[in-house]
Amino acid sequence: MLSDQDLIIPDWPAPANVRALQTTRSGGVSKAPYNSLNLGMHVGDVALDVAANRQRLNRYVPTEPVWLNQVHGITVIDAGTASCVPDADAAYARTRHTVCAVMTADCLPVLICDKAGTIVSAVHAGWRSLLDGVIEETVAEMDKPGSDLLAWLGPAIGPDAFEVGDEVRRAFIARDAKAEQAFRPASAGKWLGDIFQLGRQRLANVGVSHIYGGGLCTYDDEERFFSFRRDESTGRMASLIWLE
Repeated sequence: MLSDQDLIIPDWPAPANVRALQTTRSGGVSKAPYNSLNLGMHVGDVALDVAANRQRLNRYVPTEPVWLNQVHGITVIDAGTASCVPDADAAYARTRHTVCAVMTADCLPVLICDKAGTIVSAVHAGWRSLLDGVIEETVAEMDKPGSDLLAWLGPAIGPDAFEVGDEVRRAFIARDAKAEQAFRPASAGKWLGDIFQLGRQRLANVGVSHIYGGGLCTYDDEERFFSFRRDESTGRMASLIWLE
């Protein structure tokens, strides 16, 4: 049974009416290799088990989350008007009890709210989306100055495990010269990237300086987190945010 101990509550100074939570892999009914709180319908798990896991999660949220069909793009949708499962990698909400959600298993989840507690968003920042500007697109859709926003970075693949080719490093540096600081040499032609640092850089570029979280590595912590890079066949966790 899903319990409070299976969830992570973001530690950030969000307004009292902003609620957020991060699931782990614990507290569900899915069998290996999706054990146990897999929330992704698209990864090969038994659909009835995923539905049961989502039902357990629904005890902790005011309404069914607005799930996205994440495509590693930069489309941002208004969760308050979504009527299906849209192709998007970020969602925002200005209406109470509309739950924005993104699913990850190594990619960087980013939760954002404004200091006044009038708008929230959830962002799926895999490296492709991060490179192409999903954070910037989300902040633009929120239509708030970056100085008015707070961001929380959820569990993602850590800087000792996120190995990429030189083409990925060069692509990030081409978009933002500061990205060079987020990579260090690994094996020949390979680099270790710090996706948390890349996320912070992109947030800072749009004026967001109040950034919290980061540092929880999905790859290293097999007991708590799913990791696609580590296991390939695996489940998905959720990062959720809403207005009370």
